[in-house]
Amino acid sequence: MPTPPITRTTLAAALLAVVLLTVAAALAVPPPHPAPARAACTGRVPTGWSADPGPTAAFARYGDDNSRTDDWTGGDGTHSVRLPDGRTLWLFSDTFLDRIHPPPGPRGGPYRWRTTATGGTPYLRHNSLVVMSPAGVPERTLTGGTPAAPGPFFPDPPGGGWRWPVHAAVEPRAPGSAERVVRVLLWIRAPGTGPWAFGTPRGTEVATLSLPALHLESITPVAPQGATDPARRVLYGAALVRDGGWTYVFGGDDPPSTPADSAYLARAPAGRLADAAAWRFRDGARWQPDAGRAAPVLRGGGRRGVGSAFTVARAGRTWVLLTMDTPAGGAAGLRTLTGYWSCTPQGPWHGPAGRITPPRPAGPDPAHVAVYNPQAHPEFTTGAGLLVSYDVNWLGPPGAPADPVVNGDVELYRPRFLRLRFAPARP
Repeated sequence: MPTPPITRTTLAAALLAVVLLTVAAALAVPPPHPAPARAACTGRVPTGWSADPGPTAAFARYGDDNSRTDDWTGGDGTHSVRLPDGRTLWLFSDTFLDRIHPPPGPRGGPYRWRTTATGGTPYLRHNSLVVMSPAGVPERTLTGGTPAAPGPFFPDPPGGGWRWPVHAAVEPRAPGSAERVVRVLLWIRAPGTGPWAFGTPRGTEVATLSLPALHLESITPVAPQGATDPARRVLYGAALVRDGGWTYVFGGDDPPSTPADSAYLARAPAGRLADAAAWRFRDGARWQPDAGRAAPVLRGGGRRGVGSAFTVARAGRTWVLLTMDTPAGGAAGLRTLTGYWSCTPQGPWHGPAGRITPPRPAGPDPAHVAVYNPQAHPEFTTGAGLLVSYDVNWLGPPGAPADPVVNGDVELYRPRFLRLRFAPARP
């Protein structure tokens, strides 16, 4: 039987049938589940804590080990970065390299104390690195110099002063590269007096370390500001947070006339921390390449502001900043932590709210034992809360030397750890 010719009428009928079948099939398929909504940004306030004895004891055991006298027995700064092979690199500022002795100490007290192997004043170097195994055991101290005369891992800069390492991140060696390196933010400080008794701020640098060997390859200046007045210089690296395609770097100034510092913000594309030309600075309204025009994202004044060392972490979509509460004067004010929160790194920042008073070692003079430098370690955070370290030191009456006290009690000048809990901020 011959095939009938295709006419406009039959073609239109066929097309209508296809459309009707497509619509029927679409109606028969249940609609896809809607994408889950992202958690809203809500205020978060630190409300409670519990001591975490694990890392505290791990560093105490490592510091007490006398098998070597050129390794870490105490330090402050206490920043960390997880390496690709599961190790953790800990970065310390001023570091004791020495031997631990049982009591009685140099002042006759019932405390373990520090000296060199020959009984002299313990080595104090401006920085060191400690490598922790994937199992959480500190295993090796990295310093500069030689075993007989260890020096800082990051050598002192030309023209005097010293380098303090702050935050670090693992990045591609170059954008798109499969090879990874460690970038370390460094603060340059120089000897100072008065309000800058712990060093006059000079500038910020980025060091590059190889992986997995952790060799120091280069040090590059970043965030040039040109300010001759130290009170106007901002040191970047107090906190570092990766978010999307950006690495956000928080910094602070160090004005002598206010009880608290102001916080500033810079950012660089992920993988370009060592590229000074890639940095951009928040000027209050936009991002721009001129570091000298940066404006505070959290301005100090009254109870508001940050300490010279603070930390920032993410809690869902909320940004949380932790700092020492505004000092009341001397060591008496270095007791409590407080917090701020924001929905974006540039603010607005709400707070301060919440007060946490972490435990301190008794020490030979407990009235002058200070708590400072809270630092978040998100790579160790679990359901028990955000892991936060803090440093302890002795800040005695004006003019009193700290060395005999700190050297005479190894519980001082070592990091301690706690798990911090948060609750919704009150409306």
